[in-house]
Order: sequence, then structure tokens, then C-alpha cells
Amino acid sequence: MTTNLLNYDAKALVDFCIEMGEKPFRAKQLLRWIHQFGKVDFVEMSDLAKGLREKLSTLAVIEPPQIVSDHTAKDGTRKWLLSVGAGNSIETVFIPEANRGTLCVSSQVGCALACTFCSTGKQGFNRNLTVAEIIGQLLLANNALKKTDANDLTTQSSRAVTNVVMMGMGEPLANFENVVTALDLMLDDHAYGLSRRRVTLSTSGLIPAMDRLRERCPVALAVSLHAPNDALRDQLVPINQKYPIKQLLAACQRYLQAAPRDFITFEYVMLDGVNDSVTHARELVKLVKDTPCKFNLIPFNVFAGSGYKRSSPESVRIFRDVLMQAGLVTTVRKTRGDDIAAACGQLAGLVKDKTRRTMRKTMEAVK
Repeated sequence: MTTNLLNYDAKALVDFCIEMGEKPFRAKQLLRWIHQFGKVDFVEMSDLAKGLREKLSTLAVIEPPQIVSDHTAKDGTRKWLLSVGAGNSIETVFIPEANRGTLCVSSQVGCALACTFCSTGKQGFNRNLTVAEIIGQLLLANNALKKTDANDLTTQSSRAVTNVVMMGMGEPLANFENVVTALDLMLDDHAYGLSRRRVTLSTSGLIPAMDRLRERCPVALAVSLHAPNDALRDQLVPINQKYPIKQLLAACQRYLQAAPRDFITFEYVMLDGVNDSVTHARELVKLVKDTPCKFNLIPFNVFAGSGYKRSSPESVRIFRDVLMQAGLVTTVRKTRGDDIAAACGQLAGLVKDKTRRTMRKTMEAVK
């Protein structure tokens, strides 16, 4: 059985090279060819000896997920549907801006946390993605964007992937080891060389895994809060029943001791008549008074069967003003790619086998 080198970080590649009877420095060469240059064919790795390339072709592959479809929205947002086998698919989204390009990466086939306002949660859960399937999203996006930009030099700087957010399908911290290995590759100077400040992981609040991430690979952290009290958050984000807000905020404080940024970003989806009142905003102000943070208010992106409506622009403005008047940095996320269902909370992919949609599986994974 051949080995998929996309599953290997720098250390694992060194071990692989030694097992082949090769010098350890070959690992750095492989990292650069695969991740910096996006090569998936050993024949193209010109500074490797012909004999080594032939040996690699026999023993290994570089195999990212397969692209099923590729759609670009009117605003330039681009979404790929990627096959991960057995009829299952995931989605990856690239968001171009004037001075950066952000890739939203998935970590699971579906999601077991079942947040009630999230299309991914409604799809059910099948399995964790492998390292190759996670980092492969970045490799495929870089290659696709380079191909697009080859004929359009005016878009080259704005379309490069400069930032990664682990905010696609799934709860990243429920797939801890594979996600962290992929993060290591994103940060490795011989691979993608991204700054810790330019890689953000979003979590619904798996506290033990948050503590592990702080020790193992602290990147920028975003927390899906969505409610100012436990009663409401229990309904919207069911994992809150196990890890309530007080414990979550304490974990955020601990995380800040090692974080590359000196604040936590709290994500807050705005649901009409549910969590968007002035009273809710004032509750939030009191709740986070001891936690260095900023708020990212997210207009709800409607999907079939959600049962929720988007808060009005006026409600969002009033809510934002209450937070800002209290000295909290607050932004309102611009809705991108909603005409191709690529906006926040809309990613669904295709989950064939949903029999593992239980929170128990998730909790076992992060113990």
C-alpha cells in the first residue's frame, strides 16, 4: 500500500526518508516541492535524483481530495466541492479581499455538534478528515488560484491565500491530532510559512482541546459564542450543556497566555428575535468584562429548514453600538458568496452516512 505524503509533517517526512535509506534533508526538499510549489508528481521534482524519484513513485503518492465542482460568486468568492470517498463531499471557500485572500478550511465530514443555526450541523456527521484531506484543501486552492491568475496579473496579489481560517465544515478541535498536524504544515517555513496570527481556528468550546491547543500549537482563536447566557446557548450550541459559558471564558483566559494575538474573537450569529435584543447586548458586555476580546457579528445566512430569520440591519446596528459604546471592538461580517451557498453557516457538502451523528463520539475524541 502506497503512502500519501500529504499526511506527513516535517518530522514524519524525515522518518519516511530515513526508512527509505535517504538523508534527512530530503524531507525539506519534499516539503517545498509539495507545499510551496504544489507539485503532486514526483517526476517534476527536478532537484531530486532520478533514482529517488523512481523510488518515491513506487512507495508514495501525493493525493489531495478530488475536485467535484468549482463555483465563483459574483463577489469573487470561490467554492470547491471536494470528494473524500464513499459518496461523501466537503466544501472549501476562498474569500478574496484587496490586501489578503482567506481560505476557509473544513475539518470533518459533517459535524456532530448540531448547532441549530448551522447548515453543516443539519447534515449530520460521518468522520474526521485526514491530514491529507485538510492540508490538501490548501494545496488545491493554491494551485487553482495560480492557474487562474496566470492569465490575469491584475488579480495575482489579491487572490493569493495569505490567511487560513479553520471555520469550514466540522468542529476542528474534535479532530485534534489531524488538525494540529495540518496547522504545523501551514506554519512550517518549508511548507506554507504562514504566521500564527494569520491562521485562525474556530471552536464551539471544547475546553479540554482548547487547553491542549494552547500547549501544542497556539494560533489565533475564535469562539462561537452566539448567546450571552447558558439558557439560550444550551439551545443554540448544545455543547454548552457540557461546557457552560463560565468554564468557556476561563479557558479563553488560559489560552491568551500563549496566543499570538492578545484577544479572543467571539463570533455571534445574529438571529432575528432570538439573540439580537439590546438586553442581550448588555448581557454580553457584563459577561466578557474580564476577557480581552473583540466581537464579530455575523448576519444569519438562511438555508432551507433552518427555522431562523436574519436580524434586520437596524437591529444589528443597534446591537453593535451597545457593544462599541462599552469599549468592545466590534465588527459586522460582510456576507460573501451567498449566491453560491458559500457564506458562513451555509457549508453543507454531502454526507451520505449520518449514523455517527452523536455528540458522544465528539466527546470521546477530545478526552
